[in-house]
Amino acid sequence: MNFSALSIRNPIPAILLFALLTLAGLLAFKANKIQFFPDIELPIVTVTATLDGAAPAQLETEVARKIEDSVATLQGVKNIYTRVLDGVATVTVEFILDKNLSDAVNDVRDAVSQVRADMPAEMREPSVTKTATAGRAILTFTATAKAGAGALDDQELSWFVDNAVSKRLLGVPGMGAVKRIGGVDREIRVELDDARMAALRVSALDISRQLRNVQREAPGGRGDVSGAEQSVRTLATVASAQELARMDIPLPDGRRVRLDEVAKVIDTVSEPRALAEQDGRRVIGFE
Repeated sequence: MNFSALSIRNPIPAILLFALLTLAGLLAFKANKIQFFPDIELPIVTVTATLDGAAPAQLETEVARKIEDSVATLQGVKNIYTRVLDGVATVTVEFILDKNLSDAVNDVRDAVSQVRADMPAEMREPSVTKTATAGRAILTFTATAKAGAGALDDQELSWFVDNAVSKRLLGVPGMGAVKRIGGVDREIRVELDDARMAALRVSALDISRQLRNVQREAPGGRGDVSGAEQSVRTLATVASAQELARMDIPLPDGRRVRLDEVAKVIDTVSEPRALAEQDGRRVIGFE
């Protein structure tokens, strides 16, 4: 006699057993702890190399490239991400999920040791560590411009990530923060002409004082806007580099000179302080 036939003839014990198993399952599920961000170990290894005073370009060629080329030969490598800042180069090596984390750390450490002699002798010994998932970005994306006519340059692509992509992502419920990696930042550079300043008797202090005045913001109290009370700010800023170049500089003797008479106003980008690369290609990342 099998269990099915016995349950049909005597249904009450089978029903009670099913009820007890269901109750035990519900109690176990309720007692099970739930974490929004559980601690997991992914086969991701981070190599950090520090060289005090080194520029990003120097670290890229003398350190980061050598580490990338060495770890790229390891079995199971999926992606390599590199971040270079002033004095610090960080190479993150992602392996396939089947890779044992301890084996991955040992493999990367051996690969770095093989090229250590080719790196600057004054550099500190590179550290090879497991990548902790707690507090890290959940997703990291990279953006590159397509080659050809009409392609975005670094400044336009950085602006697109900061203003279009980031704003859309921050509107997603539960999104904490969006951070750009690499790229460039817009900068308005004012290069003073010493000869013209001396001829017009203009000092750098006069120009600096006026530049601070046009970039000043101050609270303007509160106002009723569309039936709601909102804070009001007083903005004293210029809208473009051309407008800044036409700005008048008042002098102590009552005269005024335009900024472009004593300086060059250049709409450019700031010196890159960080680089982002993926698989040897320059990219702009965000996480």
